[in-house]
Amino acid sequence: MIKRGMMPPHPGSMIRDVIEGIKEETGQDLTIRQIAEGLGIAAKTLSNILNEHQGVSSEMAIRLSEAFGSTPEFWLKLQRDYELWHAEKKINRAEIQHFLPSQKQGLQSA
Repeated sequence: MIKRGMMPPHPGSMIRDVIEGIKEETGQDLTIRQIAEGLGIAAKTLSNILNEHQGVSSEMAIRLSEAFGSTPEFWLKLQRDYELWHAEKKINRAEIQHFLPSQKQGLQSA
């Protein structure tokens, strides 16, 4: 379970940070179109991710890891943590019926 404190970053914000880091280190001012072409995706898809309107799929995680020298797991964990945080805020656990006498007991017998 993820802590309910601060909202984890969306992968799009991390991609923006990486792009800014590339600009600072190399002076290269990459456009969304250039990066999208390099990733083999539509510029609109990248824009949707950067603007946090779309999440990162497993395929996109592979593309990002290859392009930016990370792992697919890094990008997928960012996405999972972001989605789980929002789900925890949305779901009222007290309203969910429990079907096992004890959660620990149910997990041990599985």
